[in-house]
Parts: sequence; C-alpha cells; structure tokens
Amino acid sequence: MAAAGAAVAAFLILQDDRLFLHFRKNGGILNLGAQRRRGDKKGMEDNLIALITAHISKFSKGQKKIAQYIVEHYDEAAFMTALRLGQTVGTSESTVVRFAAQLGFDGYPEMQDAMQELIRSRLTTLQRIEVSRARMTDDEVLEDVMSYDMQNIRKTMEEIPRDVFNAAADALTKARKVYIFGAGSCQALATFAAYYLRLFLDDVCLIQATGQSEIFEEMLRISDEDAVLGISFPRYSSRAVKTMHYANRKGARVIAVTDSKASPIAAYASHLLLAHSDMASVVDSLAAPLSVINALIVAVSLRRLEARRELLTELENLWNSQEVYLSADEDENHA
Repeated sequence: MAAAGAAVAAFLILQDDRLFLHFRKNGGILNLGAQRRRGDKKGMEDNLIALITAHISKFSKGQKKIAQYIVEHYDEAAFMTALRLGQTVGTSESTVVRFAAQLGFDGYPEMQDAMQELIRSRLTTLQRIEVSRARMTDDEVLEDVMSYDMQNIRKTMEEIPRDVFNAAADALTKARKVYIFGAGSCQALATFAAYYLRLFLDDVCLIQATGQSEIFEEMLRISDEDAVLGISFPRYSSRAVKTMHYANRKGARVIAVTDSKASPIAAYASHLLLAHSDMASVVDSLAAPLSVINALIVAVSLRRLEARRELLTELENLWNSQEVYLSADEDENHA
C-alpha cells in the first residue's frame, strides 16, 4: 500500500507480524511507529497517516487534496487552522471539517490534536523553523505567538483537575525533600521553581548534573518521604524519563508537568499536571507550563506562610542591610 506525492512516499512494511508505517521525504526515511495488523481497527487509528491511507478511496476530490497535503506536509498541516488548511489546498473550511468527520473524529480540533501528537516530538530544529514560516509572516509574529500562548494558558486552566493540582501542592509542601529536574529549555522552568520554592520549603534540590549517573548520585538518598517535580516537553529528554522512572521506583511522589498523557514521563507520575504547549517553532511555547509552576509556588506559599513568616522577615532585613535591591528612592534617582 502506498501514497506517493512529489516529495513524499508513504508505505507500510510487514515485520514480525506487525505493520510499520514509514514515509520517505526528501531522501530521508522516518519511521512513524508500529501498527497492528489490518484486522485491528484501533491499531490503524493510532496512526493518522495510516488512517488516511485506509480511507483514501472514500474521499471526495477536495478531501483527497487535503489527504495528499497532510501526507506530504504533515509537519506544517498539524499546526494550521481548518480555514488555513482549506485555503492552502484550495478547498473550503467546511470540506476540511467534513474530512475530519470522515476519518471518525468529532471535529477538526480532535484531528489536529492527532496530527500534533504524531509529529510534535519528532520535529527537528529546521522543521520547527519551516513550520513557523508556514504559519505566520514577519508582520504577524508578535500577535500570533502571544495569541498561541494565551490560548495555551486558557486551555490549561480549563482542563487541569483542581483536586490533582491541590494534591500536587500538598505533596510538595509535606515532602521531607523536594527534587526538581528539567532538561533543555525546561531547565529554565526548573530553576525558576527551585528559586521560589526554597523560600518556603526547608530542603529543595535543583538537579543540575548533566550525566545520568551523576543525576542518580544526587538522588541516591531519595525515598518515599520525598517528592520530585519533573518538567518535560517535546522534544522529550531521555534524561528526564530516566530520572522520573528512578524517582518512581524509589517510592517518591512524582509531580510531572508535561503536555500529554502520552508523554514518556506521565507513566511515572503520582500527580500529572498537563499544560498545553501547542506551538511548534524553534522556540518552545512554555507560557502555560510556567503558569502552572507559578500556581504551584503560590499554592505552596499559602500553605507555608505562617511557618515561614519569621524567616521571610529575617531574609527581607538581610536584603535591605546588604542593599541587594534598589530602594524606591534609589530607583527614582536612576530613572
């Protein structure tokens, strides 16, 4: 079975009683994962490209244009609105919506989620730049990026279960020691969380080692009395996965801040906080994850305020005596 385009050829290979979907783009081959045999419907639906291939004979002329574009430009189509996808291939927005329904999705947003899950963790840096170019012009960058960030925060706020969030804040507050880990761009979020949590918790360890053995050495004494705040977003770090697995195996409470239940660290979470990061560009959209972490810090601070009141007063006096921050008068003089 094959679906060929100018730059892409999609094909299925039978190996060890499983079907593997591959497609060749610009000379390179990308394996999109194993699928079950044809008789297993769920296995086919797990992979959008295979699903499209299976339905190709049922599509209208306009829907076939959409199907061909998704197969050939999956990395761009995944982040287009239904209107923009329709305009790109020369069909209407309603045709795109009917295409999604033909595949069995409740609507275009659900199909878009499937496309994004399929490719988000596989985008290279160059592909991310190409996606950005396809989605916005130079004049649209500020408005589009900030709009995506606001949408991510809004969707995250609506979807996080309040009981899960509160349980995560309780786990951090009650832990003997809190370990925090984030790799790549998530390291900045980990550093932010550690800075503020240290104001309210007695023992906070920001894991900064880069080698896996050194990370485990820092966590050698972790136990079921401790908690780990793990942060991981596409492209997922293998170090984050191994670190959360280790913490889980040692019995610690794992608070995972990530983007999907399919995230590789989700399986090790005691408390799973999902934050949208649905913007593939050279820069990860971490506005919603940062907002979730900010909310966790505030929740912990409220739980620990009375216990830390005296210490925080002493710290403020220390900062003033050492002139760590400009006073209001000095700030005006520098204006």
